[in-house]
Parts: sequence; structure tokens; C-alpha cells
Amino acid sequence: MRNTHTRQNQLLSLFVSAALMTMPTISQAADCDTVRFSDVGWTDITSTTAVTSEILKGLGYKTKTQLLSVPVTYTTLANKDIDVFLGNWMPTMEGDMRKYIDNASVESIKANLHGAKYTLAVPDYVYDAGLKSFHDIHKFADKLHGQIYGLEPGNDGNRLVQKMFTDPALDLKGFKLVESSEAGMLSQLSRAVRKNQWIVFLGWAPHPMNTNFKIQYLSGGDNYFGPDFGGATVYTNVRKGYLAECPNVGQLLNNLTFSIDMENRVMNSILTDGKKPNLAAHEWLVTHEADWSGWLKDIKTIDGKPGLPAVQQYLSK
Repeated sequence: MRNTHTRQNQLLSLFVSAALMTMPTISQAADCDTVRFSDVGWTDITSTTAVTSEILKGLGYKTKTQLLSVPVTYTTLANKDIDVFLGNWMPTMEGDMRKYIDNASVESIKANLHGAKYTLAVPDYVYDAGLKSFHDIHKFADKLHGQIYGLEPGNDGNRLVQKMFTDPALDLKGFKLVESSEAGMLSQLSRAVRKNQWIVFLGWAPHPMNTNFKIQYLSGGDNYFGPDFGGATVYTNVRKGYLAECPNVGQLLNNLTFSIDMENRVMNSILTDGKKPNLAAHEWLVTHEADWSGWLKDIKTIDGKPGLPAVQQYLSK
């Protein structure tokens, strides 16, 4: 009898072990029905993610967006806990993404935006008073209170500013980085401009700040933010194997090409008009079909029907 029970227990243990081996884990990739995005909290990435999500919803997919820092975005992509990141700003994110590209756990599939910019900036009146270059910052330490305003903790730009503080050529010893958020930094900029105070901050384009404020980008930061006053290109990244596993969504991601004008319009709806990202994206799609219909070339719905008519119908509701 003992041997019979032992044999039964062994069989039960083998069955349970086999079942556990086939159960999905937290880090296992989701199926293609739900597309999982990272948003690093910049309104331009929020905008492009919302626009892409609206397209996918029109095709019958579900979408999920997580707010993650840049470093966490890449570890999460590598762990297959998210699928897509539309905000790989280069060259400033080189240090964040390179090891994941090199070990093939993350794939960079294409540039989705050309002509972007990301570097230090100042209000016009500060620029006109002589702070025109990275090499001028130290001359005005008192007026700046020894501070440079950055973005959220973990941001790639923050890290570059911290590296600047150790560069003898810039003579920024004693300066400190004020970490905040996009909204917090813009609020500080707004207060400084109202009071005609001095401020150096991380600025970028596309973004409504370029029209809402009179600002100038500093020269001399090529070694940190790239040439042409922080000229940048934004790329689409995906987790390893995603394009092969989900070819229809993968083709859409390969077709996506955004523009400065498009991103400025959607961001302005969010930041200035106070609209929710999905509504701002929906309204832009409704009124600018000629700008995005080409993205749906050879794209099907989740059940294999032509993609463009389905998205048109979704947007008309």
C-alpha cells in the first residue's frame, strides 16, 4: 500500500511540475492582441504613443501604456514586460540603450522623427545678456544660483548634465542639478520669465515651449547633446522578437513616421487645451487623415480585414 501511495505521489508531483513549467510567468511576453507601450513622461512621447494606440484600437487591438523612467524602460523591454517604446532620443539615450542593442534583447527598428532637438536652453533675455554657450554658464553662477533645471530622476539629459559638472573645461564646480518633471520644469521656466529671472534648463523640440516662450538653445554642447545645438533623431524600439511574433503590428511600427508639426499640434492640445492624450490624438487623426493613412499600407485588422476602412470607421464614432 505504501508503494502504491508513493507511486501516486510521484505521478502527481510530475504532473504539477509539468503544469507549472507551462504556466505563463510575469515576464513572459504578452500575446499580440494587446500592445504594451512605455511612456517616459515627456509629452511628445505621450502624444505619439496615444496616436499609435488610437490607430491600434481602430484595428481591434487593445493597448496598455506604463509610465516608466528611461532606464526602467530598457530593462522592462529586455525582460519582455513591454513591447514598444516610441521615444528613443538619440544620441542622448546612447548610454541607456546601447548594451541592450548589443546583447540583442532590444531592437531598434527605425527612426520615427527627424529634426528633433534636445539640449540646454535659456530665455531670450538671458541669451542677449551674454549666456550663449555651455562655456558661458559658469560666468553667471550668481545669477543662476548655481542651478541647472533638469527633468525626472533617471532622465538621460539629467545624467549628461551631471557629467558636465565634472568637466574642467566648463568650470561648473559647485553647480547642482534640480531634478523635477516636464511640468515642474516648465512651471519654473514660466515663473522665471514672469519675473525676468535667470534660468538654464533642459529644452527640446518638438514642444510647445518653443512657441509659448522666447528661448534660445546654447551652443558648445556637442560633446554631450550632439551637434547642431542638440540635434536629435527619435527611434522606435521593440523587445526582442516582437516583429516576428506580431508581424501586423510590426509592419505598422515600421510604417510610422511622425512630424514636428504633428507632435506640436497634439502636445499643444494636451498642454495648452488640457485635453486627455487619447482625445487629443483622436482629434488629430480625424482632421489629418492624409498625414497618417499611408501608415496603414498593407495593414490588417486583428481579424484580417483591411485596416484603413476599419480605422476610419472607428474614428467616425
